[in-house]
Amino acid sequence: MLEERINELIPLQKALNYFFNDPHLLNKALTHKSYANEIDIPVKNNERFEFLGDSVLDLIVSDYMIHEYVDLAEGALSKIRAAVVNEGCLAVLAKEIDLGQYLLLGKGEHLSGGRQKSSILANTYEAMVGALFCDSNFETVSRVLMPTLVVEIEKYKNTCNIRDFKSDLQEYTQGRLTCIPSYKVVGEIGPDHEKRFEVEVTVRNKVQGKGNGRSKKEAEQSAAMMALDNYLSDGGE
Repeated sequence: MLEERINELIPLQKALNYFFNDPHLLNKALTHKSYANEIDIPVKNNERFEFLGDSVLDLIVSDYMIHEYVDLAEGALSKIRAAVVNEGCLAVLAKEIDLGQYLLLGKGEHLSGGRQKSSILANTYEAMVGALFCDSNFETVSRVLMPTLVVEIEKYKNTCNIRDFKSDLQEYTQGRLTCIPSYKVVGEIGPDHEKRFEVEVTVRNKVQGKGNGRSKKEAEQSAAMMALDNYLSDGGE
């Protein structure tokens, strides 16, 4: 049964252009907590890999930008990183390799469309990165992932150093919706010296964006950027 499952993951590894030395690590990265909680035999979910992958993504993106964008200030680099290592962006990258179809989900999560949920896809992408790091090393992770991440970095390079997404979102909501957005810290992960904040931005009592960052300000900028993207992609509604 397990070997059959490992064979099912071969197309995903082809899409990544990386074959795991230990494919069981990849399988663990694709095991959602809803699945682990439903089956009779003890199975570990992917949350520990997700925690690791989040840090690895931060590091490879930061390392790339430090070497490639020598003229950008720290604030601009932080905004670009927040835009790329963000739920919305990671969910898109996950969809590009059809990550959702390989997920092990509980029945309830599966029936509720979990394979297409941005939060689950983004978290699974991070878990996959964590598994990839455990299976190889920093250089390999960078080689495998940076070609797609660079596309996203370039997308924001010329805007993140001058745009204040929080101000832009407030201007948008005041002008279009006659209201202002509200930000709320919904989670804190990691030890004090490596803490990351998770923030939701709400407009008219509806969550319109989520973001995370090393500071509340960085997380709020990320959430505001996602909300703006959502509004613009919906035709300004």
